[in-house]
Amino acid sequence: MREILLVGNANTGKTTLLNTLTKSDEHTGNWHGVTVEEKIKFFAYGGQKYPVVDLPGIYSLTALSFEEQVAIDYIFSNKNSLILNTCDVSNLHRNLFLTLELIEFGVNVILLINTMGKKDAKIDIKKIKRELEIDVEVLNFDNKKEVATLKSKIAKKFNETKDSTQKDFDIFKKIYSPTIYNYIKENALNLKLDMFQTIKIIEKDEHFINSEFKDETANSKFEHSSLSEPPFKIDYAILAKEKFDFIKKICDFRKNKRAYGEEFLDKILLNKFLAIPIFLLIMLSIFYLTFFSVGAYFSDLLSYIVQEQIGSFIIDFFKTICSIPWICGLVEFGLIGGVGSLVSFLPQIVFLFLFLAILEDSGYFSRIAFIFEDLLNKVGLSGKSVYTLLMGFGCAASAVLTARNMDNQKSKIKTAIITPYMSCSAKLPIYAVLGGAFFGAGNIFIIFLLYLLGIFVALFMSVLLDRFGLKSHENFFILEFPPYRIPKISRLFKLIWLNMKIFLIKITTIFISVNIIVWCLSSFSYDFSYVVLSGKKSMLQTLGEFLAPIFAPLGFNNWGAVSALIAGFVAKEIVVSSIAIFNGISVQSNEMNHQVSDSVINPNSAVHFTAASAISYMSFCLLYCPCLATIAILKREIGTKWMLFATAIQLVIAYIVSFIIYNLYILTESIGIFNVLCIVVCAFIVLLSFVSIWDYISKKNACKKCGLCIR
Repeated sequence: MREILLVGNANTGKTTLLNTLTKSDEHTGNWHGVTVEEKIKFFAYGGQKYPVVDLPGIYSLTALSFEEQVAIDYIFSNKNSLILNTCDVSNLHRNLFLTLELIEFGVNVILLINTMGKKDAKIDIKKIKRELEIDVEVLNFDNKKEVATLKSKIAKKFNETKDSTQKDFDIFKKIYSPTIYNYIKENALNLKLDMFQTIKIIEKDEHFINSEFKDETANSKFEHSSLSEPPFKIDYAILAKEKFDFIKKICDFRKNKRAYGEEFLDKILLNKFLAIPIFLLIMLSIFYLTFFSVGAYFSDLLSYIVQEQIGSFIIDFFKTICSIPWICGLVEFGLIGGVGSLVSFLPQIVFLFLFLAILEDSGYFSRIAFIFEDLLNKVGLSGKSVYTLLMGFGCAASAVLTARNMDNQKSKIKTAIITPYMSCSAKLPIYAVLGGAFFGAGNIFIIFLLYLLGIFVALFMSVLLDRFGLKSHENFFILEFPPYRIPKISRLFKLIWLNMKIFLIKITTIFISVNIIVWCLSSFSYDFSYVVLSGKKSMLQTLGEFLAPIFAPLGFNNWGAVSALIAGFVAKEIVVSSIAIFNGISVQSNEMNHQVSDSVINPNSAVHFTAASAISYMSFCLLYCPCLATIAILKREIGTKWMLFATAIQLVIAYIVSFIIYNLYILTESIGIFNVLCIVVCAFIVLLSFVSIWDYISKKNACKKCGLCIR
């Protein structure tokens, strides 16, 4: 089946065009590797449906990474498809390199130049169209009217029949100098190959040669041809220079600039002394707005609505029609109470995703990757690991999927294993309830420390894995800075709605089911008698009391706390709802979230803590085995053996770290925990700043004008 392929460099607006063209909601991002596999959507025009495939970003038809190979293989196997080659007007000189290779390959191409946010850009479209001899369209990929107009041109071009067999060498004669052109043409005729195949052999593209020419006779023929010993040195670099020289002739070319620091904000945000402190300050501000200021206000407001307006009405109504105690208890505590405790945290989760979306859309996320790329290399990770780890702050399950863009298998396994150590949004309710109970306004520092702890443990584990069995070679890393942009309100609302929908779907499916199971296990004994009436121990209490001594060294050896951890194995959000169920918090309680927090202070509650055991428990929840969804994806991406290893090692690490934190807190409690926090945070900032400064001094001349950056 013929398809329409979206092909282009990373950050040229391919996924934005896909969303506008097909009215989809695929995730778009300002970095390389957001799209790690092909995405197929459809748009209708003239009574016909047209399949559109969004491929991972590539810079040429020679792969440098896994996701680039996915795209290139797809193009090679679908040569009769229509290619929509996306280019960004501000990086047209670099983007056109891929365009030339697509033309050389002989596919049907429409060049689409994205002007989104750059209305004043001036380019000579007629000259480009004349020289390249293909259709060229200039439009804003995010403009529905302009994209709607484009549909008719795509449909017309798609339905045309094109003979992809090369009949002449005109385009090659334009691109290359006479000497190189004659050399390529002569060998192409002698070997009875087309020009593109000959060029790929000259470039020594092993993947292409091995897949295109599998028989030994063909390989032997190439080895003994004049291509193996050319009369002068011709390689990938020489051919690339010829292409860039041709690009200079067909469009205006700016002088080279530094690879970074081109924009004014970069001089501040990427400053060698300020970069890391600014990043930490931004994250601290996000936590404050999310957990205290704005987020706390809306969380309390939603909690009031759930309790007074909805929950109380449902419970009172149900009690009038049913007098069976255990059924009323199931509805009040297991269903509405447990789920209601989670719903009230929705605003805080929404605000966290909102702020992360603002950082991404503004272009700052790519700068974060640049800031930490050298540090990650020092602990045995690829620069591409930055994106996976950053996404881990949202959802570990979806973040692990992005690890597949590693071209090195060991780097992929290592990155996937350490990603769950990042503090995902599912753990936010745990921090809010327990931290709020014992640390009040100072909880912002506790949360900040927990996020830093997750990062530190992940980096430490990477060092260990790199040293013992998963040492990976240095990976080639392409990092592209998008221009700074003002985030679009429509996209932010779309992202908020998407995450709200995912959270609400979880509540109405997984959370309700698990909460009912947890309530039943905590309300019935092994002989299925209702514990409220019989006074017997519940099944979950019996199991929790059996396992509790294991966690005594960590400070929490009550059955409720241990049982909540077991429930959290399904999804970390369920830890809080389980605490509410075990402590008998009803949705009819005033200020339900505060009631949950108050209950964990009471030593008579099924789940109770001290300040030391609370921070130990939060640390354990941060680091212990990931949720079932993440485990399933780990198994699919890195195999059963590594999945079991990752799960087991997380349990061990969580136990050790929580033990250290619990005892360290007790030892330092006399001087005040906030002093300890300040010392730890400041030491972390100083350490990272020192590493950054030292690296800058050692490489201060490494990123100046080198002539390799086409901007």
